[in-house]
Amino acid sequence: MSTEVHVAPVGAGRLGAPGLWMLAGLALLLVPSWTMLAQHVWLSDEQGHGPIILGVTMWLAWTRRQQLLELPQRPAPLAGWALLAAGLMLYVVGRSQSVDTIEVLAHLPILAAALLLTRGLAGLRWGLFFLFFLLFMVPLPGILVTAITSPLKQAVSSVAEYLLYQAGYPVARSGVILYVGQFQLLVADACAGLNSMFTLEALGLLYMNLVNHQSLRRNVLLALLIIPISFVANVTRVIVLVLVTYHFGDGAGQGFAHGFAGMTLFLVALVLILATDSLIGRFMPQRPPRRPA
Repeated sequence: MSTEVHVAPVGAGRLGAPGLWMLAGLALLLVPSWTMLAQHVWLSDEQGHGPIILGVTMWLAWTRRQQLLELPQRPAPLAGWALLAAGLMLYVVGRSQSVDTIEVLAHLPILAAALLLTRGLAGLRWGLFFLFFLLFMVPLPGILVTAITSPLKQAVSSVAEYLLYQAGYPVARSGVILYVGQFQLLVADACAGLNSMFTLEALGLLYMNLVNHQSLRRNVLLALLIIPISFVANVTRVIVLVLVTYHFGDGAGQGFAHGFAGMTLFLVALVLILATDSLIGRFMPQRPPRRPA
C-alpha cells in the first residue's frame, strides 16, 4: 500500500503576517477615499454606479480568494515597490488637492503593487480583471464628460424624436429638449451621457467575466458592440420616459425618472447583451477543449 504525500508550495493557502499588514495598510488608504465618494460623488445620478462597481468587485474577489491564497509567495519586489511609489504619489496629489479622479485612480497601482509584493506576477494576473473593472469606479473629469455627453444627448434626443414621430406622437425637439403634447422634457446627462455608457460597458464586462468565453474574438466583438447597445438602451429609456409623461402626466414622468428609469436602462441593456452574445455564438461557436493525446 502506498501513501501519496502532496506538498503545497510555501505560503500557499494562507495570507501570512505580511499579507495581513498589507491589508491593514490598504484599508488606511482606501477607506477614507470610499467614505469621500459615498458622501459626495456617489450621491449624484451620474456616479450612482460607483458603489455597485465596488461591491461587485469585492464580492467576486472574495468568492475567488482561494485561487489567490493557493498561489506560491513569489513576490516581485522591484516592480511592486516602483508601482507602489507611483500610486502613493498619485494618491497624495489627489487627496491633498481634492481631485477625486486622481485620488481614486491611484487605487489601481496601489492594489496592483500589493499583489506583486505578496504573490508576484501570478497574483497580478489573478487580479487583472478586478483592477480593470475598478477603473469604471473612477469619477470621470468634468471636461471630458461635457465634451462627449453633449453630442451623445443630441443624438439620443434626435433618434427618440424620430421614432416617436414615426409612431404618431405629437413630438418636436429643440436641442436636447423634447416637446410632446403640452409637456416639455429635458434629456439630462444621466439619461444619455458618457457616465451612462461607462456604466453599461462595465455591465457588459462583468457579464463576459461571469460567462467566461474562451474565444478572444468573441469577447472583443461583444465588448465593442456594447457601445451601440448602450446607445439603444439610452434611446429606449428616453422614449419610455416620454410615453409615461404623455399618457400619465408630468408627476408620473418625474416619478419614473427617479425611480425606474435606471432599472429600465439596465434591463434593456442586459437583454440586448444576452441576445447579441447568443447571436455571436451562432457564428463563433466555442471550441471544446483539446483532449490530451
